[in-house]
Amino acid sequence: MTRDQVWLGLLLTSVWVTVAAGQDIDFQAVRVDVDFSTKWQTWDGFGFNYVETCQTRDYEKDPQDYGGWSILDESAQRKIIDLVFGDDGLRVALVKMFYDPFHQTQPGGPYDHETTTRNMRAFVRAGLKKTREAGRDLTIITTLYGPPAYMTKQKVLRGRDLDPQHKQDLVAYLVDWVRFLRAKEGFPVKYVSLHNEGEDWFRWTKEGLTDREGHDYNLFWPPEQVVEFIKLVDTGLKKAGLADVKVTPGETTNWYRFDHWGYADAILEDTEALQALGLITSHGFYSGSFGRWFGEHRSAGIDKLRAARPGLHAWVTSTSWSQMDAKNAKEFHGNIYTAKVNGIIPWAGIQRPTKWIGGDPNPGCAIKVNEDGTFEVRRGYWIYKQLTRAGQPGMAVAKATAMDSEIAVIAFASNGTGNPDAFVVINIGKPKLLNVRIKGGATVYRAFRTTEDGRESYEPLGQMRCGKDGSLVYESPALSVTTFFAE
Repeated sequence: MTRDQVWLGLLLTSVWVTVAAGQDIDFQAVRVDVDFSTKWQTWDGFGFNYVETCQTRDYEKDPQDYGGWSILDESAQRKIIDLVFGDDGLRVALVKMFYDPFHQTQPGGPYDHETTTRNMRAFVRAGLKKTREAGRDLTIITTLYGPPAYMTKQKVLRGRDLDPQHKQDLVAYLVDWVRFLRAKEGFPVKYVSLHNEGEDWFRWTKEGLTDREGHDYNLFWPPEQVVEFIKLVDTGLKKAGLADVKVTPGETTNWYRFDHWGYADAILEDTEALQALGLITSHGFYSGSFGRWFGEHRSAGIDKLRAARPGLHAWVTSTSWSQMDAKNAKEFHGNIYTAKVNGIIPWAGIQRPTKWIGGDPNPGCAIKVNEDGTFEVRRGYWIYKQLTRAGQPGMAVAKATAMDSEIAVIAFASNGTGNPDAFVVINIGKPKLLNVRIKGGATVYRAFRTTEDGRESYEPLGQMRCGKDGSLVYESPALSVTTFFAE
C-alpha cells in the first residue's frame, strides 16, 4: 500500500467524525450539495430515436435502413429491445419517429405510410410492448424530416422553399401520418414537430437546391412559417379528432438558435400560436466556440415562453453522443440545468454506419449494427444508462451543485413516483475526492459506475452509507460517471 493510499484511508475514516469548517475535509475534497427537497422542473424522461429513411434520393433504387433493424435476426432484435426498453436496460420513456418525404407523390394522391417506415415501426412496436409489459409507457413525438418534392417551389426532394399553394397539403400530410400511427399501430403519439433543423438556410444554394448527398432531408422554416404552421396544424389535428395531439415549433440545431435566430420571439408575439403550442422543442447540440456552429445550452427562449405560458415543457429532440464519454454526460447536464429542459432524446441511438452517406458527422451511439448482422453495445450505451435509470418520468430535477468545474451533478427527486431519489456524478477530469452533502434524502445509496477506460460498464459498487453529518464521501475515478440510488 502506498503512502497516498494510507493517507486516503485515514482521511475517509476520520471524515465520519468531523468535517473541517470552510472548504470540505480541510480543502482536500470537492464540496458537492444535493438537495432533494428543492425541486426544479418535472422530468418527462430520457428517450430513443430510431432513424430509418434519412438521405436516399430514390427509395425504389436505394432503399435505406440506417437503424439496421432489417439485417438483424429475431434473437438480436429481442436482445436490443431488452437493452433499450427492458427493466434491466435503459428504460427509456420517450421515442422520436421521423416522417420522411416519400409518403405521397402528388397533391390529393394516396398516402403510403408503410413502405419507408417498416423497420422504425417494428422497432417502436416491440419497444412499446416491452415497456407496457413492465407497467410503464412511452410518449412519442413525430418529426417532419422533409415534405414531398411537389410541395416545394423547387419541385425536387430537399427543395428549400415551401410552395404556398401546398400549405394545406402539408398540414394534411402531417395529420394523416399521426392518424395512421394512432389508429393502425396504436402508438401513443402526443406531439407533432414541424421540422428538422429547418432554420439552417446555409444548406442550400441561392436557387434553393443542394448538391450535398450527405445531408438529410429538410425544408427551410423561417420563424414566420413556424408560427403559421403551429396554428394550421393545431387546427388540422382538432378537425381530425386528434385534439390531444399537440404541435411543437420544430427543431432548431441548438437552443442558442431557437432564441437568437428569432423563433422564440416570433411565437411569443403571436397570441394564437403561443396558446396552440404544446411543447417547446429544439436540438441540443453544443459548441462553446464562437463561429458558424456556436451553440450554447441557453434557456433564454424557453424562459420567455414559460413566462407567458407557465408550465410549458421543453424537450431536446436530438443531441450528439460526442465521444461517448464523460464530457458527453456533461452535455446532458448542460441541457438539464442550463437549458432547463424536461426531457432529452439523443440522435439515432442505433446506427448502421455504412448507410450514412459520406460518414455520419455524429458517429457515436448506443448500439452499432454491423453488415454481417451482428451488433455491438458501445460505451455510449453505458454512459447513457447512468442517466436514464436515474431520471424516470414524473420525477423532478433537484438542486445539485459542485465546487469544481470538472464535476457535474444531476439529481432527480422521486416526486411521488415510486422511483428512488437518485443523483449522477460526472467527472471529466482527474481522480477527485468528493464530499457529497445530501439534504432531504436517504442515508444509504447503491451505486453504479461507468469509466471511459472500459474497465467498468455500469458496474455495481454496492451500498454506500452517509456519515453522521449526512455526508457521503466518494472517491471519483478520472473520466467517470457514477449513479447513486437511494435505498
